[in-house]
Amino acid sequence: MIREEEKIGAVMVVGSGIAGIQASLDLANSGMKVYLVENDISIGGVMAQLDKTFPTNDCSACILSPKLVEVGRHPNVDILTRRTVEAVEGEPGRFVVKLKKAPRFIDLSKCTGCGDCAAVCPVDVPSDFNEGLSDRKAIYRKFPQAIPSGYAIDKLGTSPCKAACPTHISVQGYVALIAKGRFKDALKLIKKDNPFPSVCGRVCNHPCEEACKRGEVDEPIDIMHLKRFVADLDLRDDTRFVPEIKEKKNKKVGIIGAGPAGLTAAYYLAIEGYDVTVYEALPVAGGWLSVGIPEYRLPKDVLNAEIDIIREMGVKIILNTKVGKDISFDEIRKNFDAVFIGVGSHVSSKLDVPGEDLQGVYHGIDYLKRVNLGEKVFLGDRVAVIGGGNVAMDAVRTAVRTGSKDVFILYRRSRAEMPASPEEIQEAEEEGVRMEFLVAPVRILGKDGKVTGIECLRMELGEPDASGRRRPVPVKGSEFVIEVDAIVPAIGQTGDLSFISKESGISVNKWNTFDVDPVTFATNVEGVFAGGDDVTGPATVVKAIYAGKEAAVSVGRYLSGEDVKAGREKNWKENLADKADVSEVKKEARTVMPMLDAGERRSHFKEVVLPMTEEEAVREASRCLSCGICSECYMCVEACLAGCIHHDMKEEEETVEVGSIIAAPGFKVFDAALRGEYGYGIYDNVVTSIQFERILSASGPNFGHVQRISDKKEPRKVAFIQCVGSRDMNCGNSWCSSVCCMYATKEAIIGKEHLKTLEPTIFFMDIRAHGKDFDRFVNRAKDEYGIRYIRSMPSSLKELQKTKNLLLTYVQEDGSLKEEEFDMVVLSVGLTPPPEAGKLAGALGIELEEHGFCRTRLDNPVRTSREGVYVCGAFGGPKDIPETVMEASGAAACASSLLAARRGTMVREEELPLEKDLRGVGPRIGVFVCHCGINIGGVVDVPAVVEYAKSLPNVVYVGENLFTCSQDTAVKMTEVIRDENLTRVVVASCSPRTHEGLFQENCEKGGLNRYLFEMANIRDQNSWVHMNEPEAATEKAKDLVRMAITKAQFLKPLKAGQLGVNHATLIIGGGLAGITAALSLAEQGFESYLVEKEGELGGNYRKLYYTLEGLDTRKHLAELLGKVEKSDKIHVFTGAAIKTIEGFIGNYKTTIDQNGKETSFEHGVVLVATGAYELETKDYLYGESDRVVTQRELEKMLFEKDGKVQGSKRVVMIQCVGSRNKERPYCSRYCCGEAVKNALKLKEADPGREVTILYRDIRTYGFKEDYYKTAREADVRFVRYDEDRPPEVVRDGSGLSIRVFDPILNEPVELKADLLALSVGTVPNPENESISKMLKVPTNQDGFFLEAHVKLRPVDFATDGVFMCGLAHSPKFSDEAITQANAAVSRACTILTKDFIEAEGKTAYVIKERCMACGLCEANCPFGAIAVDAKEGAAVVNAVLCKGCGVCTASCRMNAVDLNGFSNEQVLSQIRAL
Repeated sequence: MIREEEKIGAVMVVGSGIAGIQASLDLANSGMKVYLVENDISIGGVMAQLDKTFPTNDCSACILSPKLVEVGRHPNVDILTRRTVEAVEGEPGRFVVKLKKAPRFIDLSKCTGCGDCAAVCPVDVPSDFNEGLSDRKAIYRKFPQAIPSGYAIDKLGTSPCKAACPTHISVQGYVALIAKGRFKDALKLIKKDNPFPSVCGRVCNHPCEEACKRGEVDEPIDIMHLKRFVADLDLRDDTRFVPEIKEKKNKKVGIIGAGPAGLTAAYYLAIEGYDVTVYEALPVAGGWLSVGIPEYRLPKDVLNAEIDIIREMGVKIILNTKVGKDISFDEIRKNFDAVFIGVGSHVSSKLDVPGEDLQGVYHGIDYLKRVNLGEKVFLGDRVAVIGGGNVAMDAVRTAVRTGSKDVFILYRRSRAEMPASPEEIQEAEEEGVRMEFLVAPVRILGKDGKVTGIECLRMELGEPDASGRRRPVPVKGSEFVIEVDAIVPAIGQTGDLSFISKESGISVNKWNTFDVDPVTFATNVEGVFAGGDDVTGPATVVKAIYAGKEAAVSVGRYLSGEDVKAGREKNWKENLADKADVSEVKKEARTVMPMLDAGERRSHFKEVVLPMTEEEAVREASRCLSCGICSECYMCVEACLAGCIHHDMKEEEETVEVGSIIAAPGFKVFDAALRGEYGYGIYDNVVTSIQFERILSASGPNFGHVQRISDKKEPRKVAFIQCVGSRDMNCGNSWCSSVCCMYATKEAIIGKEHLKTLEPTIFFMDIRAHGKDFDRFVNRAKDEYGIRYIRSMPSSLKELQKTKNLLLTYVQEDGSLKEEEFDMVVLSVGLTPPPEAGKLAGALGIELEEHGFCRTRLDNPVRTSREGVYVCGAFGGPKDIPETVMEASGAAACASSLLAARRGTMVREEELPLEKDLRGVGPRIGVFVCHCGINIGGVVDVPAVVEYAKSLPNVVYVGENLFTCSQDTAVKMTEVIRDENLTRVVVASCSPRTHEGLFQENCEKGGLNRYLFEMANIRDQNSWVHMNEPEAATEKAKDLVRMAITKAQFLKPLKAGQLGVNHATLIIGGGLAGITAALSLAEQGFESYLVEKEGELGGNYRKLYYTLEGLDTRKHLAELLGKVEKSDKIHVFTGAAIKTIEGFIGNYKTTIDQNGKETSFEHGVVLVATGAYELETKDYLYGESDRVVTQRELEKMLFEKDGKVQGSKRVVMIQCVGSRNKERPYCSRYCCGEAVKNALKLKEADPGREVTILYRDIRTYGFKEDYYKTAREADVRFVRYDEDRPPEVVRDGSGLSIRVFDPILNEPVELKADLLALSVGTVPNPENESISKMLKVPTNQDGFFLEAHVKLRPVDFATDGVFMCGLAHSPKFSDEAITQANAAVSRACTILTKDFIEAEGKTAYVIKERCMACGLCEANCPFGAIAVDAKEGAAVVNAVLCKGCGVCTASCRMNAVDLNGFSNEQVLSQIRAL
């Protein structure tokens, strides 16, 4: 057991959707250190993708972004993106969490979010934020308001082409650049790793193409010729690319050999500023490139052009100088600080057969060298070339071009084993070269010292040898003779290392090559390096280039005194991006390279392969699959002025100590492709609900314009299909996703608002509008927007080829089949567990339930199977945003209660700059005009407004922003305030209701008083209401901006007062919610006064016996009451009535009457948990027949085994009794669950009993759907009825008869019943009205208390310091009441944990000289903040209570009350500015 002092005052929150954000803020604002862990690059979750939120249709991004910024700025929240939890060890109170940190490749401490990197990125990737409806770059920010605001790079690993290339050049990078037409950038990238792109674009063996993932689809990308294309463009350019040379270093490097290895080393060493001299024995530079490869493959002018660039860089190339003959190796070592040896392999290997010394035997190396140096060499008419490599191919094709008529290859293996490149073999055959396979020379025949023929032996293939090729085995007795004029053996080559003496000490092995370190290319002698064929033996050009490049790095490190090898070893086969499924990639033919005619090219050495055109190059490059996502073109590195991009970042491991953990990883939307009958992913105009959300969004791919995918036309008829991936056992998802019906309704409404001609139809099984005001929202959709609802699940969907419209087939409720054509179909996809759920659960040590969501406790939905680990949001089961936010706060309360004693031990206070002294400084106004995506910018001409603002008096700065609420703009605003010495700030954007506080904080961070800020609402009050009048809206925006600027000139700095905080709490109501809240507060260390008007605690919970999920509620209540009784921090007052509540946040005083005795106590906050009541109904013979009971009464009868129930063989239940009608147009939420619960109990007691439930919509949301399924399987019958045709109940002898019209049978049915159970609705506590007046808090039209914001502040009142929970808020299940009670405690703790809080600065003040003490202001003030002081003879404002609403100012007949921030002078200046 961990002692209190050993606990860690920090909480880790895993997942950063709205649940993780809310939990983090509650914890951080109540004294806890928070580590917010997210595996993505930014926080925000799915809510950031939404367009609007129901039922208020608030802009989702607008209400979310202030929270994003708040958590991003919070000094006690560390946001850890790109992390995954790997393991959790320890005990509750002291956990050790091991994290894996994936590389972001961006240093967030330096990134400014400018976006210059994305502007140059050539890689387009389907945007996951826009659900694949648009592209983003490989380096990206998910959305403009993202936190962190810095960019990140997506990499799946090393692209196969890069890994396969010996130089490990960024192949995907230059291919991507070519695809964008950025040819010079492509060349520059190539030359980072290869100074010979034109050469390699012709003669490379291109292993990159063998590894190309595209080859699994059709054919590999023609990488080699793409390289040639950009390189040749540069060579023909007047301004060829020459790399920048760094500052000269006082060091000299000698290089032996001007082949590809030596010249490459020279190139990179010259870039670093070294003085480089190259010694070459041949009369030309280039080594084997010059003297070995024929011009028809590698034109000399091409090679020389690339060598000339190296000379231009200052490299001295000394020709005709053989080391060991013309200059000694020792002299070179003496004259240079370091030496690189790259002498190649220019000595032909011998056949070692008799007759090899005859005239007419020309070894391949020597023959090619003579021809390439310009010598005329004719071999004769009939020539045999022995060998199967590229040298043999070059020799045989050269022989053709020098006049030989019958030229053929003799090769001892089969064609499949030939090491020559396939294209070389093919081109040789096209030129008439014959191939004789499985033939080996035995001896060369001659006459008079000249070759006349060659005796050969037939071979057959045996077992594979060391090279992996099958070994040739002689066939006995198969000898034969071929007559020839010349023989060209081309079976291999070796190097001449005779210039290396034994005394040099340099190790030369038995293969006559140098022994070097495979990473550094260092020999065993200090300062001497070697690479190329003299190390590997005969190899490819590109391998020699790699050796030269890496050796140059080693030489540079050596000369700088650095560790030559440190950090350079890499396994290129690890982390390959080669796992993608390419089965769905469309085939696209590879570009066929144009070539000279085979007959023509036999007679000359002109280049055979012709160049690509620009169009061909772009098309071929566009075939790239971008396997690694990021192409590593490094353009972003060059564009980044901050120097924050590091492509070499590695995965890291971290360890964090915390006291408790909250898991909030969210959910994954169902993959609609799994429901193949709807054609998702096949038919263009079938989209998911989250995709349609992005289509509607102003920041989405169409900027809010509703259009089809196929043709970009506006749709007219749109069908929404519900329950795709929910309530569907075919895909294994039996649960209800809880939110889909409402999201479809919202999207249909918003769609109609965006496009007036839209005709939405929603296909559904049950409309599950079980939330607060949800039914009103649905009714509004039907009545005001004309949205059509059809109770049916379409069985098939087909695309009409000509129009791309969609034909839906569905069964109408009367059983008839109907086909209907739609322009677009939206699939309302369900919520599934996050893909990482299993791994995360294993790391956290918690259990998952059968569906893969987190298993939670029945008595507290935020507690997991492991103590100290809590859960919130959709990870615990599908739910909407309000429930998610409540759970987040509830989890925060539980997580912090464990660590209450350590609160404040790990936090720090935010440090703000000193406020500017504005004395003597006139108005210097800065104006920030927001596009708000297209919310404003799509209507208002923002640049015109910006230019206009610049012309207004005292304006010294004007800027425009895409989203002014984004983090990068917030940083920019503080910088502008400081740099421009602003004394006032005006923001023209959206609503002050959501964003004023955010912008005021920006001012404070810039050293400006927060009240020297003014806001012009050019969205809600302009662009939204004048969306069809852009010119008029622009003029109005100018007017609003002018008014705001004029007022800003008169703004004055204000000082907010501080309030002391009493740390006790008043809880009104002693039901389950009130009890839970009191216990939670006690665990937090705070006292509470629990006031209950009844004689005992328990409320409605006392009348329950069990929950649908199986919790024994009586036992649970007894445990809770036992804890209350034992707690010394809970003061219980039963049988008590509240007389008065006076005061304000932090300082309340309440007086109660308990049995005629008045008691007063002080407290800092108030929790309203007044509960609700079951409706008292007279419908359906209730109260007249003892056969009619309520569900609650039936539950009691079942528990007590009442004889009336035992004898009832036919039980009927009627839903929605007193709910969802004109008087109470809301759903009571729990009735369907209660009916199913009691139905199952009835069936359990007597499986033969007939149980029938008459319903309008079955609303068993979430996992309750499983119980609905179980009830159906148990033969509980469900019969639907319509609101306008309710059931009729009459007595029938000793029983009852219920008549109801069945829409499926399309006729009335009569049910006999021994017992009728009514699911009666919930009504609010009638005392809510008096409580609301005491606390000055509102109720909604139904009488339930009204929260501050339905989505993001569901337990807060608009009045600070007052919170709600339980049935006082709205009807709900007991587990939801528990969650909400804990949530209210969490919110209360953000106040109770402080000794002082800051009051509002914009408060009223009285001009005493004008006041006549009439008291009108006092009577009108809704907050009791102003009162007449008889001694003063005037009204006095309590600034602590004042909310700045202005009622007193408006009502004062003497103009004696004015309002800071809205003074007469300020308001009149705005009016005059019109």
